[in-house]
Amino acid sequence: MNFDDFLKSISKIENIPLPAEASQFKMVPTFRQELLKEQERAIKSAKKAGVMALFFPNKKKITTLVLILRKTYNGVHSAQVGFPGGKLEDSDKSLQDAAVRETFEEIGVPMQDIKVVKPLTQVYIPPSNFYVYPFIGISEKTPIFIKQDDEVEAIIEVELQHFLDDKQVITKTVSASYSAEVEVPAFKLNNYVVWGATAMMLSEIKDLLKQML
Repeated sequence: MNFDDFLKSISKIENIPLPAEASQFKMVPTFRQELLKEQERAIKSAKKAGVMALFFPNKKKITTLVLILRKTYNGVHSAQVGFPGGKLEDSDKSLQDAAVRETFEEIGVPMQDIKVVKPLTQVYIPPSNFYVYPFIGISEKTPIFIKQDDEVEAIIEVELQHFLDDKQVITKTVSASYSAEVEVPAFKLNNYVVWGATAMMLSEIKDLLKQML
């Protein structure tokens, strides 16, 4: 989709209710919903983070979404695909500010170029005990990405039509915190497999956008 057309459509988004868990739970095994009930006590003490689903025009003026591949390290999110973002710091005025700041730090998009369009439904991540708050943002300029080398392995630019294609939803066997091996719904975007909390957030974004495009 041409980015100018996307900008016209995205203006409608403020008046559309969030699909919320109805969308998110399309991308989880059925028993994960039961696990959330067992984790209510942990959720109350969860740390908070903000992440950014940033849309922008690529060099061909096609609407594109940016994701990142995290570095391989000794941690629960090692080598996973996610959104730019990170934990709420004392210097942040809000979770939205945290998402904007971290997007600049991780992929180099200037904070003044990021317009936040809408907050999305938060997602709890059990292995790291984080409540993640996603935001949809736009950059009307084509970014010159600069990756934060110690945290980001690769920057992934996914064209909107590829993301919205239902054929990109697959089933993948993964090792998860709640099971050694489990089959989960996932997105296959630019040949990267995206599952877990990021897939849950992407599912809500996809359903939201399909209502207005």
